Amino acid sequence: MPTVTLWVALIRREILCRTGLAIGAVLFVAACGPNDAANTSAQDARASEPQAAPEALQMGGAKSVTRFFVTSKGLGSGGDLGGLVGADAHCQSLASAEGSGDHTWRAYLSVSARDGQPAVNARDRIGKGPWYNAEGLLIAANIEELHNETAKINKETAVTERLGQVNGVGDTPNMHDVLTGSRPDGTAFPPGEDLTCGNWTSSATGRAQVGHHDRRGLGEGINSWNSAHATSGCSQKDLEGTGGAGLFYCFAVD
Repeated sequence: MPTVTLWVALIRREILCRTGLAIGAVLFVAACGPNDAANTSAQDARASEPQAAPEALQMGGAKSVTRFFVTSKGLGSGGDLGGLVGADAHCQSLASAEGSGDHTWRAYLSVSARDGQPAVNARDRIGKGPWYNAEGLLIAANIEELHNETAKINKETAVTERLGQVNGVGDTPNMHDVLTGSRPDGTAFPPGEDLTCGNWTSSATGRAQVGHHDRRGLGEGINSWNSAHATSGCSQKDLEGTGGAGLFYCFAVD
């Protein structure tokens, strides 16, 4: 009979531990014992750990896989993109044409403080990640990874919304300049020298800071995808003269 009583007690203890029917936290810990409480804490800790982003996404999910691309074409007006609003609309339009309009798109562009308006950092406009190109390949899992050497941005992965490589044409065979107006950490330049073509409203005055989507070039900063050098000016001809065409990066914020 004592054996039966012990067996019943063990069953009742197991039910309490699995269902949490013990009255009060003290009774629950007493019923389950220190080992069970430790196991519960370990499970909670594992659940709170950030999940690693997969290296690739398969097509056919709830949303399109594309969450990052280089625009296949610029607006044709040099550094005048119609401000951030116009640049965002260009991203959205290109994405929609290729079946990726189910995301909300933002241009990776910074603007500097001027005319009483605060600066805007490119890194603060694009969501938290992860981001995948049109082939479903991981570019970066989060903002921190995007802005360090682990970002997988290069000539093969920094493709357009059409999954095409960014190739030069005509007088700009080495077309790898991408407009950003940003410092390497994705923040805006301080007020003073204009490196955003009048906050993306001018094709006449100022200059534009650009990155190299292929991580190649000559001189300091050649490996920077977002802050390699400044253009000679803001006209379409100026952009083309240093190896660009007014292209920029687009990121999905969702």
